[in-house]
Amino acid sequence: MDLKQVLTDIARAIVDTPDAVNVIEKVDGDNVELTLIVAEDDTGMVIGRHGKIAKAIRQVMKAAANTCGKHVTVEIK
Repeated sequence: MDLKQVLTDIARAIVDTPDAVNVIEKVDGDNVELTLIVAEDDTGMVIGRHGKIAKAIRQVMKAAANTCGKHVTVEIK
């Protein structure tokens, strides 16, 4: 499973400008670090009120990573 593509698809479904979504992936063994970059106006949509949407995105990504036997961290910029 391509975790980078999963995060990209989730973010594009949330934001107003899906073309501005970019995900940077760093892999170190079983650890995957994903950095989500969105347009400045869309940052609030991805984070949500009190970080609820960001927390939900992280939970979905951790569940997806568990199916692959990997550990994922998601950072939003």
